[in-house]
Amino acid sequence: MVTEAILFDAEERMEKALEILKNSLAGIRTGRANPGLVDSVRADVYGSPTPIKQIASVGAPEPTQIVIRPYDTNTIKDIEKAIIASELGFNPQNDGRVIRINIPPLSTEVRKKMVARIKELGEESKVAIRNIRRDANKSVDQAEKDKQVSEDQRDDVKQNVQDLTKKFEDQVTDLTKQREKEVMDD
Repeated sequence: MVTEAILFDAEERMEKALEILKNSLAGIRTGRANPGLVDSVRADVYGSPTPIKQIASVGAPEPTQIVIRPYDTNTIKDIEKAIIASELGFNPQNDGRVIRINIPPLSTEVRKKMVARIKELGEESKVAIRNIRRDANKSVDQAEKDKQVSEDQRDDVKQNVQDLTKKFEDQVTDLTKQREKEVMDD
């Protein structure tokens, strides 16, 4: 049962690493408007930094525009300030009720930078997954030293951990390639 705990822990942690990558990739611009582009922006309202999606509905009614409708119109200035300060390069237009963000088309140079960033994020995720593999292998080695598992069980666990690592690395590769294609094709 020690072996199952080690495998379960490793798989759970690898899934979290993959989820973090998915969230990071959602924040990378393509030529299209995507509500995920402003997910990382936090506006100072009610005395604390709050994610925009908690204080407003965010949508993309057109391929080149994001529309943010605050639930409380008193927060519109705070949201606008947060978007400008976010260094996303957006110029929000505020009409008093909604904020519109026009997404400019990406230049080839900007697209290449984004692809480089996607590759960087993918590599960071793979490193995290490999670190999880290392931790799981150390745990099973320690369990064998403590006579909780046999050599054969240790080897089986290490093989299963390696299979998990390969599976999650392949998923990372697929996600990053898909996102690179979206960035370059738009």
